[in-house]
Amino acid sequence: MDDEEEESEIGPATKKAKLINGETGKPEAKRNNLKNPAVDTSFLPDREREEKDRLERETLRQKWLREQEIMKAENVEITYSYWDGSGHRKSVQCKKGDSIASFLEKCRQQIPELKGITVDSLMYIKEDLIIPHHFSFYDFIISKARGKSGPLFNFDVHDDVRLVSDATVEKDESHAGKVVERSWYNRNKHIFPASRWELFEPGKDYGNYTIHDRSK
Repeated sequence: MDDEEEESEIGPATKKAKLINGETGKPEAKRNNLKNPAVDTSFLPDREREEKDRLERETLRQKWLREQEIMKAENVEITYSYWDGSGHRKSVQCKKGDSIASFLEKCRQQIPELKGITVDSLMYIKEDLIIPHHFSFYDFIISKARGKSGPLFNFDVHDDVRLVSDATVEKDESHAGKVVERSWYNRNKHIFPASRWELFEPGKDYGNYTIHDRSK
């Protein structure tokens, strides 16, 4: 009885108010998708697309890192000349990822005169540049670094460009580097060829190479 009385109290005015407020009693129809498929929205933020791009970049990065590790593990034969005023050519097996210090240690073990010398007392001279011990062969390969007379990254040996041809012509090979005692260098750094040697600096342009002693 009370329910009937309550329902009867809902007059036309109350029903009109509900209609105005959107209370129709009917289920709300789904809104139409207003996105125009012909409009380029690639510039808009898209979390799903951004996550996909991030995963692809990470996959490529991991692949590149694996390839670099494989390269570093590759064997390479380094021909060098133990220099004490004249050359004594030898060769040693290294990894491309080996540091210059590791390379010099192997050289030291091959040369009887160096058995009592520490690696810190040895120098490696490549293309007239003094190569710091912390660099690796991989560093020069990947950066395609150049010295005064040719590339540092290619350790194949050919005749010294200063003796056989115009040094301005690009060479695919480089001649043997020199392993030198630091004490010998300090005694002879004012004399050619040691007078030409200088410390390697990454990114530096060493300019045109000449075959003459600059001190003359």
